[in-house]
Amino acid sequence: MSAVSTSRDPDRLVLFTDAVVAIAITLLVLPLVDIVSESAAEHHTSMEVITEHRPQIFSFLLSFAVIALYWLTHHRIFENVKAYSRSLTLWNLLWLLTIVVLPFPTEMVGLFSDDVFTTLFYIGTILVSSVCLGAMTLIIHGDPEVGREPKGLTALTVISALASAALLVVAFLLSWLVPAVSYYSLLLLLLNPVIDRVLRPRAASQ
Repeated sequence: MSAVSTSRDPDRLVLFTDAVVAIAITLLVLPLVDIVSESAAEHHTSMEVITEHRPQIFSFLLSFAVIALYWLTHHRIFENVKAYSRSLTLWNLLWLLTIVVLPFPTEMVGLFSDDVFTTLFYIGTILVSSVCLGAMTLIIHGDPEVGREPKGLTALTVISALASAALLVVAFLLSWLVPAVSYYSLLLLLLNPVIDRVLRPRAASQ
């Protein structure tokens, strides 16, 4: 019996994924909502709601950007899926687990921003998420029963997905070995668009 069936419309998996991501990204803002009521109870001014909780606001914006970026990447690679396999579904569920868990370390960042464990927990969650996207990219690229294109995904798409995971491994190790770097190691992700631009002409010529 085949592990994949072309009757399994990928739209079903994508819609489920989109719903879970939407819920996770909404949960990010709930701690900020609680801050307003807590600040009012402590008779803080409206400006102090912002100035006294900058770490929480920073972690919210960072996590929102991460989830949005990964959702866009997920959307892009699943445009090339014609049917989902068991392995693709399992990796997708593991990826969703990282997205659902992310609000938890996000809240920890706001409360324990200088803690090394919190930094590694946060970056590690993003790293696992990136690895899952890389694994799904390789499955779509290598399984003709899953991917729409007979030759698989473009080399640029595959390299871009794997490069993100590689950069996050470096970011994780850097934050671990040099704690003072902290979350600034995530700036390494800015190299990913640079890698894309460098490789795009080569990919187009092939």
